[in-house]
Amino acid sequence: MSQQASPRGTFLKIADAVKARVEANPDMMELPSAADLMSEFDISRGVALRAFAALHKDGVAEPVPGGRWRVVRAGERTDRRPLEQRIADIITDEGLSLGAAFPSASALAERFGVSRPTVTKALDKLEAAGVLASGGQGRVRTVRAVPIREERS
Repeated sequence: MSQQASPRGTFLKIADAVKARVEANPDMMELPSAADLMSEFDISRGVALRAFAALHKDGVAEPVPGGRWRVVRAGERTDRRPLEQRIADIITDEGLSLGAAFPSASALAERFGVSRPTVTKALDKLEAAGVLASGGQGRVRTVRAVPIREERS
């Protein structure tokens, strides 16, 4: 009878290995991709996804749009509000007045760690709500109204 590794529990071993990496590297913000795990551990995609699910259950990671996984650290707060609400907070947090120039979509994308088209969609929602005024292509957006936080709950 040949000796074969049992596939049962393989995803737990991989989850433990990834968890050890996260604990050893406090700067680690994102988990390896499923493809990276598949290549490194010579496993199927299903086993990699089950390892991610185990890490999620243990509170070590959470899924982010695009099929990636973000590291969750104890005591770390993550703002889970919609992007347009977080962008609107810039007006009050930075004391921008009516008519003041608003940061560009590129600057906001870098600041929030998202793509520029994602920021553009959020800015379009703020324009539709009357918070920002669009200057058109190549021109600066300006503050049209100061949002009241209670209204945006």
